Amino acid sequence: MKSYLGAVALAAVVLSAAAVGAQGQNTPPSTPPATTPAQDPNKNKTQPPAAAPLTLDSAGVTAPPVNAEEDAAIKIFRDVPATDLPKKNKAGEDFVQKYPQSRYRPEIYSWLVKGYLGTDQPEKMEIAGDQELVLVPTDAQVLAIVGSTLPRAMNSSTPEPEKRLQKAEDYCKRALDVVTTMPKPANLNDEEFATAKAQITAMAYSGLGVVAFRRGKFADAIPNFEQAAKVDPNPDPVNFYLLGISDEKASHFDDAVTAFTKCSTFPGGMQATCKGKIDEAKKLGATQLSAPK
Repeated sequence: MKSYLGAVALAAVVLSAAAVGAQGQNTPPSTPPATTPAQDPNKNKTQPPAAAPLTLDSAGVTAPPVNAEEDAAIKIFRDVPATDLPKKNKAGEDFVQKYPQSRYRPEIYSWLVKGYLGTDQPEKMEIAGDQELVLVPTDAQVLAIVGSTLPRAMNSSTPEPEKRLQKAEDYCKRALDVVTTMPKPANLNDEEFATAKAQITAMAYSGLGVVAFRRGKFADAIPNFEQAAKVDPNPDPVNFYLLGISDEKASHFDDAVTAFTKCSTFPGGMQATCKGKIDEAKKLGATQLSAPK
């Protein structure tokens, strides 16, 4: 599971650098890819007073009266370095426990989604994401992160798997709907905004691909993985790996060779696995009929 969470965590960090970092929040460091992928996907700076996630909503929640103690507490949270994920996560948890109706809840929950992802806690990530989306239903970043992570974090013991796949699919589709009409925040330049939108889009399409993959609908998975790879400003080797598997399952062996070849260009533990899959796909193409696309 860590290989998949690591890939999504990296994507979230890149997005946060443009979308959340611009508002002054710290973002978690990238999680390095795991050494070996599974065959079955089981991936101090002064800030403005309120969070500004990439969303259509101008404010996620009606703010209560200004509280000097609360303002001091949010500064303490913001001053915790992003390099200390457990400490910053704990600071966020403590803040929302002490100020359960705070105007800063969207900022805290948006952080916790990424912080929990970066510390390999997908269950807590999901809870924080759902809490954020109650406050800011059009937070495209959180929709994409949660929607793309849920199907990657599943395993054989996951309860109600289809229910979770449906939730992931819904979140990813909502992210794609929001991102197409999302206005540019004033604190992002054009390049940063384009990168943030592309990363949201890539994560959402990847999530839809994994959902289809887990359902055994490989023909549906293929165009989603292809679109994710096409728009991703920081390509994810996991997408190429799963695209190659999907192409194999759909008897598109030449396309599988192409996908595994791209996957093999990324340094790390997946490289050897993808190189091995190139030979496998070539052998299958030589001994079995390829299906038309």
